[in-house]
Amino acid sequence: MTISCQSSFQNRNIDQQKGTGSLYLVATPIGNLEDMTYRAVRTLQECDIIAAEDTRQTRKLLSHFEITPSMLFSYHEHNKAASGPELIRYIIEGKNLALVSDAGLPAISDPGADLVALAVSHGIPVVPIPGANAALSALIASGLPTNSFTFIGFLPRERKDIRTVLSALRSAQGTLLFYESPHRVAKTLAHLQEAFGNRQVVLARELTKRYEEFLRGTIEECVVWLSDHPPLGEYVIVLEGESKEEAKLAESSWWRELSIEEHVAHYETSGLTRKDAMKKAASDRGLAKRDIYNALLERE
Repeated sequence: MTISCQSSFQNRNIDQQKGTGSLYLVATPIGNLEDMTYRAVRTLQECDIIAAEDTRQTRKLLSHFEITPSMLFSYHEHNKAASGPELIRYIIEGKNLALVSDAGLPAISDPGADLVALAVSHGIPVVPIPGANAALSALIASGLPTNSFTFIGFLPRERKDIRTVLSALRSAQGTLLFYESPHRVAKTLAHLQEAFGNRQVVLARELTKRYEEFLRGTIEECVVWLSDHPPLGEYVIVLEGESKEEAKLAESSWWRELSIEEHVAHYETSGLTRKDAMKKAASDRGLAKRDIYNALLERE
């Protein structure tokens, strides 16, 4: 096992090569330019290279803050395999590199995470420059619990993959955070209702911008709203987690997938007489014992 330690003060890793630069993960505004921090501006001014998801978008940001980078590289999902190693080579040669996404924190739902992993594997210091984040901004303003939450980001496109992801989250009691585009938000809400039922949800859109909006209600209510108000802007979907009552019901309803015959047999296997097993199964299902008896007779 290899253990490494990076000093936050000196930004140095014990495995770092002498003269190696650092990778800075610089948060950018998610809509309001006033959310750019002094530290973020200074870092972009001082770094030798800036790597951006969309260089056209980043040039607008740099121009606003009068930053003229020595080198501006494109780094995104489709070129990361080639660009990643090249950027790492520059850092190893001693250049400091700032990575930005189109908006918010790099490495969240973008290929920045791959560049970070590559930097760590080469012993390169990785320095976070905090700032705006859409998911957390939506969460703290949602009114839903914030003590425990899970960030999912964008769901897969294929229905079967969506079901796989959501089924694993069905019993999560913390708040769930999703990203979604305006043309898919209604379909995603339908998937969420299918997987979780009609839970409370908050749709946050255009965060930090002029037309920032929070829509709060049940999934069904939000679907109706969207049918009359076409979705605009990027969305964060904040979904209520499983309640304690739902968790208790799920735990007590383990038998729901069983037939009545299998249900009774389960209790017989645990040592109960057939009579007591029928009584117990009837109690679980909220039925009279004679209903269980008649159902078993029909199967004989």
